[in-house]
Amino acid sequence: MSIKLKQPGLLTSVQDFGRTGFASYGVPQSGVMDRYSAKIANLLVGNTEYEAVLEITMMGPTLIFEEEMLVALSGLEAVLTLNNEKIELLRPFEVKNGDVLQIKQITKGIRLYLAVNGGFQTEMKLKSRSMYEPITKTSSLQKGDQLHIAEYRDTKEKTFAHLKYEAEKYASEAIEVYPGPEFDFLTDAMIDKLLQQTFSISKNNSRMAYQLEETLDNNLKPILTQPVLPGTVQFTPGGNLIILMRDAQTTGGYPRIFQLTEESINLLAQKKQGDAIQFQLKNYER
Repeated sequence: MSIKLKQPGLLTSVQDFGRTGFASYGVPQSGVMDRYSAKIANLLVGNTEYEAVLEITMMGPTLIFEEEMLVALSGLEAVLTLNNEKIELLRPFEVKNGDVLQIKQITKGIRLYLAVNGGFQTEMKLKSRSMYEPITKTSSLQKGDQLHIAEYRDTKEKTFAHLKYEAEKYASEAIEVYPGPEFDFLTDAMIDKLLQQTFSISKNNSRMAYQLEETLDNNLKPILTQPVLPGTVQFTPGGNLIILMRDAQTTGGYPRIFQLTEESINLLAQKKQGDAIQFQLKNYER
């Protein structure tokens, strides 16, 4: 069973929950940027939460289905058609051989997730199907690629079709963070500025990192190279704030002042250039 990419879209890739246990070899975690939305897509088609899905960024692909299968897409808002008829997000639908799905435009948020019953069966590399070059041949799918999936399991009791998707939480500007390893190097005045300032997403945002537009005075000294994780907030000598994401490097030499919660990584993954955010510090008392 397979799906053919007639058009790949701007950035479409196969992702699961990423690679763990390989950071000491310099291998990024990778995996879906918005884990919550990916989980919902999988549950809608009767999968476990962790099956590989398509992650679709900004402009979606055109897909040709070559077998019968059950499909669902999750995300905030998008224009979708199946055989030129409009369809909705968050509602599982069956397709048959020759059906054409077009994901024309994402109109709210910047990422969608497409799941198929049984999951995508692309090559497993270092215990994950997540695309990340050079672990995989490319970081995104290309025109004409053929995606193999597991055999369709006819799921008659579609109780999963009534899952609630908490879209409203993505409207929040609040990004919850914990103190990072170098947080204690900050002065009270610097902490106040970091928590009171409203920041905006710069054009430099990707699966690797989101850089914020505004800069702050920074008198902190660089640190020796230390481990970093998705969600680590680095404070550069030039006053830039860089939030590492799923494809981030595994070490860095800038002070790690905050660490995002998992839910805030999901939220940030749906923010685009110009969107506003504000840090909210958890579990901290002066």
